[in-house]
Amino acid sequence: MQHVISKDSPSGVATPKLTRALLACGVVAGPLYIIVGGIEMLTRPGYDPTRDDLSLMSNGSLGWIHISLFILTGLLTIAGAIGMRRCLPGSQGGTWGPVLLSVYGLGLIGAGFFVADPAHGFPPGTPADANAVSWHGLLHFICGSIGFIGLIAACFVFARRFVAQRQRGWAVYSVTTGVLFFAAFVGIAVGSNAVGAITTVVILAFTAAVVIGWAWVSAMAAKLLIS
Repeated sequence: MQHVISKDSPSGVATPKLTRALLACGVVAGPLYIIVGGIEMLTRPGYDPTRDDLSLMSNGSLGWIHISLFILTGLLTIAGAIGMRRCLPGSQGGTWGPVLLSVYGLGLIGAGFFVADPAHGFPPGTPADANAVSWHGLLHFICGSIGFIGLIAACFVFARRFVAQRQRGWAVYSVTTGVLFFAAFVGIAVGSNAVGAITTVVILAFTAAVVIGWAWVSAMAAKLLIS
């Protein structure tokens, strides 16, 4: 089997084709979620990106698309994390970083299986003031929260690795991603039931954080893939 040496791997550790394929899965996960999610936001009848969070698109007759997106990108994220683990054996952050990214992937899969409750008039026909919480809606929130915590923690674990390697740019990028995602996550958890302009700010900030988080996941996998 042909091997490629990764500069980010410990000296003498090779990156085989399987590991590269797994890392490629991690690279693809972010763009896939952002592109498909963006298309859904623009085409789903009744969906308002200034009012509705992304998870609501799991509802309605086309909800299977977003459910499948959650599950597929979750699996791709876990595959990418496994690739990172294989690429960074015995190195700082090489264990917990990939483990925490796998938690994020599992959270996405759980969020796909347990659908968020309809809200804010979406899908069409849902009362604008609907606020009932079902068992699957509660589990969706729990799975999503666990996954987000995993992603945030992974950012800081890898930031510490980059500090030790004196890769300041990557350290700052990782810390910034973790801080922004944490702030947006707290905002959506606390202010999702707010009204007016506050709701718009909270929803748009969280959507931006999701894009930033996915970009970081793919960038991390790409960094190891091309090293």
